[in-house]
Amino acid sequence: MSKKTTLAVVAAAILPFVAAADAVAAEYLSGIQWAEPAVVDPGLPGGHPSDAVVLFDGNDLSKWDGAEKWTVKDGYFMAGPGDIQSKDVFGDCQVHLEWASAEEIVGSGQGRSNSGVFLMGIYEVQVLDSCNNQTYFDGQCGAIYKQHPPLVNASRKPGEWQAYDIIWTGPR
Repeated sequence: MSKKTTLAVVAAAILPFVAAADAVAAEYLSGIQWAEPAVVDPGLPGGHPSDAVVLFDGNDLSKWDGAEKWTVKDGYFMAGPGDIQSKDVFGDCQVHLEWASAEEIVGSGQGRSNSGVFLMGIYEVQVLDSCNNQTYFDGQCGAIYKQHPPLVNASRKPGEWQAYDIIWTGPR
């Protein structure tokens, strides 16, 4: 078989697949007219996107109410007495959170490095040292407190830095 004949046979074999791919692609066009997503600078690796509202920059707690007795040291802050609340009010949002529980294990269950992130002042996403720590399932780290347990317990050992992201859509 000559090169020309081989090329024609290959092209004939591929043509139905190309036509089928066009038909499949058309199926994905739903007719919905979406707004083009905004383009933002993703920032440096490990950094924040250009459109993020940074509530703690490693230097101070000036974007928080009630933080007078909390301390900032070496780029992180230590919880003090009472709650803090952001000065900004948010609706639907994405929250990136990094924390480390106390290295020294003190207490058990809910008495062990317990904190949380309140959304709309109503819903709490639990922050807790849940590594080898028995407590009720809807009170573990990552739970929507007393409403829904986390899908998994991915807690690191006490003292190790951890992170999670909350994608929040408020009730309508």
